[in-house]
Amino acid sequence: MKTVTGGHIAAHWEIRDKGRVQCLLCPFECLLDNGKTGICGGKRNIDGSLIAINYGLTTSVNLDPIEKKPLYHFHPGSTILSIGPNGCNFGCLFCQNYTISQNDAPTRHIAPDEAALMAKQVGSVGLAYTYAEPLIWFEYVMDASKAIRKAGMKNVLVTNGYVNPKPLEEILPLIDAMNIDIKSMDPEFYKKVCHGKLAPVLETVRRSIMKTHVEITNLVIPGYNDSDEMFEKLTDFIAELNPQIPLHFSRYHPDYKFSAPATPYETLVRAVGIARKKLKFVYTGNVSQEKYNQTICPGCGKTVIKRDGFSVVSVAVKDGKCEHCGCGVNVVGL
Repeated sequence: MKTVTGGHIAAHWEIRDKGRVQCLLCPFECLLDNGKTGICGGKRNIDGSLIAINYGLTTSVNLDPIEKKPLYHFHPGSTILSIGPNGCNFGCLFCQNYTISQNDAPTRHIAPDEAALMAKQVGSVGLAYTYAEPLIWFEYVMDASKAIRKAGMKNVLVTNGYVNPKPLEEILPLIDAMNIDIKSMDPEFYKKVCHGKLAPVLETVRRSIMKTHVEITNLVIPGYNDSDEMFEKLTDFIAELNPQIPLHFSRYHPDYKFSAPATPYETLVRAVGIARKKLKFVYTGNVSQEKYNQTICPGCGKTVIKRDGFSVVSVAVKDGKCEHCGCGVNVVGL
């Protein structure tokens, strides 16, 4: 990808009149005058070209358990080098990572080949693009994903799913697993709380499950998206696609501009109870209790992956099937 002063030429955009350019990466499709930066903070019109000013600029580098993404059905027990940029194309008022998604945190530049080398040196299963919104880092993720694949490792996206179909279809062949946030099944929630739209996120899920391993996370916020109706709508949406897609109900805590109390554990249990009527694999997250942290075979009911926090204690899965009864358990890497 061509390097220019201030960054890299962006991948999805068109020239408009009066020196303006239009970004086509996400559904906002920002129309930018010269010198202006898009909503995500990663794209800028510089002299009539759309430039990815965030290319390679990394706020965080950590070796995390794959379960922390969270991915419970993708190479369980492995670790993955995790990196992310500043910025986001959403403005979620409850953001748990607002110091990098909504602010300009310090960064270091990591070239794609350097990222692949770092992942290899620490024994990582691959590279996770996470923390803030990685798809606003599109040009870099494309290049780093190619380097990771060349080195024989895996690529993971942890994303809000707010991307246009064309760039999504371009990047999916390089992605081995995704965790996609569905923040609510209420379009008004997305509009008022996230400053975005629900429909493109659901379309991302529909397209992605055809090409890669997908798990879903729903951050449960008291008084906002914690009704039985919302849990049922989310469950029905996933079940119609594939009841074996893993779903994670995650505990919210007050942060950024939200002061609602932290999610009661009982609310997560209620959500799990509703979802398990139609889905095979439902989990709780951001809680210390282990009861809903285990992978249970939908065939025989035995525990096939036992976890203690983010650590895998025991595994009874081979070739994606329960070792006790042979039922499929939708686990990649075992």
